[in-house]
Amino acid sequence: MSAANPNIGADEMLGFAALTPTYGYGPLRALLFDVDGTLAETERDGHRIAFNRAFRDCGLRWDWDAKRYGELLQITGGRERIAHYAALHDPRWLAGDDAASAIAELHARKNLHYADLVRRGRIQLRHGLHEWLQQARTAGLHLGIVTTTSRDNLEALLDSSFDADMRAAFGVRITGEDVRLKKPDPECYRLALAALGLQPSQALAIEDSRNGLRSAMAAEVPTLIVRSHYFRDDDFSGAWRVIDDFRECSLADVQRRFDATQLDETACPHRAVPIL
Repeated sequence: MSAANPNIGADEMLGFAALTPTYGYGPLRALLFDVDGTLAETERDGHRIAFNRAFRDCGLRWDWDAKRYGELLQITGGRERIAHYAALHDPRWLAGDDAASAIAELHARKNLHYADLVRRGRIQLRHGLHEWLQQARTAGLHLGIVTTTSRDNLEALLDSSFDADMRAAFGVRITGEDVRLKKPDPECYRLALAALGLQPSQALAIEDSRNGLRSAMAAEVPTLIVRSHYFRDDDFSGAWRVIDDFRECSLADVQRRFDATQLDETACPHRAVPIL
């Protein structure tokens, strides 16, 4: 089956699904990757720095240090994070008549700074990820992106980290602009499954946070957690497997264990146990 248009919107996705036959339950057919913290450790040394530079651009005396930013990550979405912080620490600014446009301007400037950091090589992919992706392509698995970040941020990271063939391999890309509700809502995963014409049990979500896990689980997609800097101590109860690093195991090992789980009708699809 050919990959879906990576830039297709949410409404078109739903229409696409109506025309696409779904397959029965079976072996692993797709990997659906979160981005921030999962593909790369983007948060502390990427998005956080970009937010602070945008604040200075706009004359705001806000500063998000590493600890505070970790707390703010419980709020999904950059615009939502700005509004949440302002409500707590600068309510007069948030009450301004132009607050909505000011938030949009801050977020746009932040994205420009983030793209600059990515282009200058400040953001590196997580160790072992390239090997996983090559193994996935060899195995004929679909690759997808399911993220709450913006399309501009996603494309900046993909452009700086992968060649054209690898970028094209991510045939489905669901971003924050494609959904009405962000993670932990399951809409993003349901759109990705619809685009691929797959059942939830035929895909493996790869996440790093509790909110990402909740989103995938609500869509009934088994979830592999690869712990990241900010979410290392999250509660990952319900995850299919939890690892610390892509180098801990090969994708082939994950695929064998996944397929064995699917064949075992008594197996729980979300078991929080280590893979090794």
